[in-house]
Amino acid sequence: MKIPVALFVSPERNFGYGAVAVALSLFVFAYSTRFGQAPILLYYALWLPLPLLDPPRYLRGNAHLPWIVAFGVFALLSTFWSAAPGATARASVQYLSHIACALIAARTVSTRTLIFGGLGGVTLVLGYSLAVGGYHYDPIDGAYSFVGAFSSKNQLGFFASLGIYLAFVSLVVLKQRGLSAALALSVGALSGYSLLASQSATSVITVAIAIAAGIFMRSLQLFAPLPRKLLFTAGTALALLGLFAALQLGAFDAVLEVFGKDATLTGRTYLWSEGMAAARENPIFGRGYQAFWVHGFAHAERLWEEFYITARTGFHFHNTYIETFVELGVVGTVLIVVLMIGVVAGQVLVLLGSRHDPTAQVMLGLSVMLLVRSAVEVDVITPYVVGSFLLYYAAGVLSDPNRRAARARIGAGAVPSSTGGQPAAYMRG
Repeated sequence: MKIPVALFVSPERNFGYGAVAVALSLFVFAYSTRFGQAPILLYYALWLPLPLLDPPRYLRGNAHLPWIVAFGVFALLSTFWSAAPGATARASVQYLSHIACALIAARTVSTRTLIFGGLGGVTLVLGYSLAVGGYHYDPIDGAYSFVGAFSSKNQLGFFASLGIYLAFVSLVVLKQRGLSAALALSVGALSGYSLLASQSATSVITVAIAIAAGIFMRSLQLFAPLPRKLLFTAGTALALLGLFAALQLGAFDAVLEVFGKDATLTGRTYLWSEGMAAARENPIFGRGYQAFWVHGFAHAERLWEEFYITARTGFHFHNTYIETFVELGVVGTVLIVVLMIGVVAGQVLVLLGSRHDPTAQVMLGLSVMLLVRSAVEVDVITPYVVGSFLLYYAAGVLSDPNRRAARARIGAGAVPSSTGGQPAAYMRG
């Protein structure tokens, strides 16, 4: 019996395969360091063969790819001047192949499939962590926190916040009801419990901002394009002024007090200053992608010792831009900023010009969450992590010719589908 190719690559027919692929990918991202190389091979097997099944789907409409892949390409080029060329070459090839998987997923899985696959993946990840039940003592702040099967509460908190956000968009944006709504509520409750147990201030704040951004943009959809743009401009300006005033009145200190943090953000400010000092040694092109945290490098060894990182791995500067500045200099930092701002701005522009685009609403919240987290984490510049997968998926959505054509038809006055303006191939799965 011949199996139709559409069951694997066609968004309107591959809900089963797509949801399973997304769920397993999230589990791999969470625990690949725990289970070794086999999960990574499974991840590649889920995505990389798909273009061979239907090459035209993936080869056309790639004119927008340069700004998306520029950071990954520059990371590979840094092998030529890297202080650890072997480590840079290996890591950059992994990162580029990871980008390829995310871009393939953007052309393969619909938004609805991504959401329900994500809910399933979050359930697997959090369920396993709750079963392991691990706690971690932080010698910096002297507190115990629940980490499950992770090495950090912020990693567990990220997956929990992702589960909350996906449950939110499932109910509010996709307007799921019945069994689908019950599933979303269950995963949301599990994620909420895990987030509270992790005590990750970063994850609490970022998911709150992502949901607030989603509600704000969804409210603007009630207006015609011109007043929508004016209200967006006014609302953004007021929000920035309000944030500035709140910081002047001591809101930052109040937030730190609520979450039990000190002014150093648990040693992050010192780590940032050390990162900036290291970056000044090679300010234009950096030391090379992933060429700083290398065994035997004196600066890295000292920081590992100061922060009690006995494993001497899995540590970073807790800031995407400082980490990038150290590894890839000013050039790399500009490229990652262009990518992250470009994804957020692209989704905003879609929503300001179209009243019916649930996909852009979902992607906006995810990209805002990653942008906010970038100030204190490095979720998007390493391979085999959920943050970089979602960032490049969101970027791939912007460049997908099928989605762009659907938005053009809606803008020209076409009658939107029951899925809110997206073609069935991209919303119903």
